[in-house]
Amino acid sequence: MSQEPILQARDISKHFGGIAALNRVSFHVNPGEVLGIIGPNGSGKTTLINCLTGFIRMSSGEVLFKGKKISNKPAHKIADMGLTRTFQIMRPYYSLPAYKNLVIPLFAPRARRTGGWRGGGKLGDRKTVSIDILEEIGFERDSFVPYKKASSLPTGYLKRLELARCLALKPEVILCDEVFSGLSMSEIASMVPLMERLQMDGITLVMIEHRLRELFQVANRIMVLNFGVKLTEGTPEEVMANKQVKDAYFGSEEVEEVMHYA
Repeated sequence: MSQEPILQARDISKHFGGIAALNRVSFHVNPGEVLGIIGPNGSGKTTLINCLTGFIRMSSGEVLFKGKKISNKPAHKIADMGLTRTFQIMRPYYSLPAYKNLVIPLFAPRARRTGGWRGGGKLGDRKTVSIDILEEIGFERDSFVPYKKASSLPTGYLKRLELARCLALKPEVILCDEVFSGLSMSEIASMVPLMERLQMDGITLVMIEHRLRELFQVANRIMVLNFGVKLTEGTPEEVMANKQVKDAYFGSEEVEEVMHYA
């Protein structure tokens, strides 16, 4: 891995009225790395992703992507640069078939520049690429599932559809907001290899996750937030041995199990 960060956050703060959701949070991500971000509910994890991707404006601080300042740029411009994100609460076009949810981002300028679709720009070309991407992330190509309306898809497929819409833009970084949440154990077991494959394909991942045991299988480093402040960062073993982290998670049976496992 290159040691020149692909994504840097410097002293990010976000206030909602008199409440500090984030307080001078700094971190970096190297190309090809998987950074996990963990913390109790309300610790500022999703707020951080929203700030990084332009969905909300930071109160202060700056974000650099590939050395360029992107602080408070509009979300669509950040995505066009190659920094994409999924949503914890999925946001597909529910009235459209699954594959048409990908046809839409395949019309985006970045997809056109990077060859995200083939051929002369016909709808059929994008449809083929949409089905290709869906198959890549776990949809059965020869089934009716890619043609079902998103509103009829179970959570497991909707989570994959979130990733597929990111992949349609040929991203360099994907910020994943709890891709494992709401999934069964068998669905999670099939998602872990997918995340590993994305990393092998050269995509840098930042993963917010409560499913720590599964996260630790794929993450190179872990950063811990609590009440909007960065507590620590390091390898999964280093982080889970930290007393502040144990105190922040006190009472969580899952974390106690993960700490014993680590």
